Amino acid sequence: MKNAKGKVVSKSNLPDKPCKACGRLFSWRKKWARDWDQVLYCSDKCRMGAKAS
Repeated sequence: MKNAKGKVVSKSNLPDKPCKACGRLFSWRKKWARDWDQVLYCSDKCRMGAKAS
């Protein structure tokens, strides 16, 4: 994996944050690169559970 400057980043150095619904830590994924700040939930299950309550 490469960062914005083209340097290789190991998976152990990726940022992670807690899920808003369950509190479980989840790591950065390439598909979330543009909107990492808006990603709040670790899975669709947590996202749907948060909307229901």
